[in-house]
Amino acid sequence: MKDSFGRNINYLRISITDRCNLRCKYCMPSHGIYKCNHNDLLSLEEIQLIAKEFVELGIEKIRITGGEPLIRKGITKLISNISKLDGLRDISMTTNGLLLERYAEDLKNSGLNRVNISLDTLNKEKYQMITRGGDLEKVFKGIKKAKEVGLSPIKINTVLIGGFNDDEIENFVYLTSKENIDVRFIELMPIGEASNWANENFISSDEVLNRVKILEKVKEYDLSSPAVYYKLPGGKGRVGIINPISCKFCEYCNRIRLTSQGKLKLCLHSNREIDLKHAIRNGESINNIILNSISEKPESHHLEDGKYILKNMNQIGG
Repeated sequence: MKDSFGRNINYLRISITDRCNLRCKYCMPSHGIYKCNHNDLLSLEEIQLIAKEFVELGIEKIRITGGEPLIRKGITKLISNISKLDGLRDISMTTNGLLLERYAEDLKNSGLNRVNISLDTLNKEKYQMITRGGDLEKVFKGIKKAKEVGLSPIKINTVLIGGFNDDEIENFVYLTSKENIDVRFIELMPIGEASNWANENFISSDEVLNRVKILEKVKEYDLSSPAVYYKLPGGKGRVGIINPISCKFCEYCNRIRLTSQGKLKLCLHSNREIDLKHAIRNGESINNIILNSISEKPESHHLEDGKYILKNMNQIGG
């Protein structure tokens, strides 16, 4: 599918739940989230149907997200069914890793190709603080199990937060020295709850290059990827820099998002949503709705103008 700016839209991120087993401070308010009715969420069958429509229209990569996707019952069956769609080249997942040790083997056997793990600190006490109670040791065990069963390449997504984890940049970078993993540093985005953090705690992910000057830029990489990749000399893994704020990459954006409540988001940083759930439940074809929506995908976001969105990431899909 081509949008009106000639970009090939071939990547769909599907959130299957807005619930999570963590309460990260920049993602959710301390009192938790409003729990929507079960009927407000897409059923697994509806998710599979919508995924099928998208793949038939040209989507080649699907990422399953949340909230935390591994808390949704039936996840492995959903992965298995979607992975069999003709034309789909890659199916992956973003997870906080707490349940990964338990599910990694079943996910691999169901057809999942790889995982991204959200991890903002390597310090147990700081992890417990930022997540409001999370157990870092469970995440480490999940990463180990994912490597054992072949859910690779493993990518660790680290949101850079000034005054919290900027003193750990070197530690994260050097994880890639002897491990075949990617560590990707992401700028703190002013989305929902994080809007209260963004100005005071923002640091550019270019700070990684300032701290570790021996990093060498990888010459060949996918322009549609939001990350620019670097490597340590002789390192097995890569270090990714993702700058949605200081150096936006909208020109090459190839992705769209589906929320757990069936709303299509053409841009992460836009409040506009198109309701596919309503159409599905009324027996309407969503083919033309999708195509017409793609043609209206905006050329770029406008975070630099202070135009922030109100929903938290768990409501949108990570």
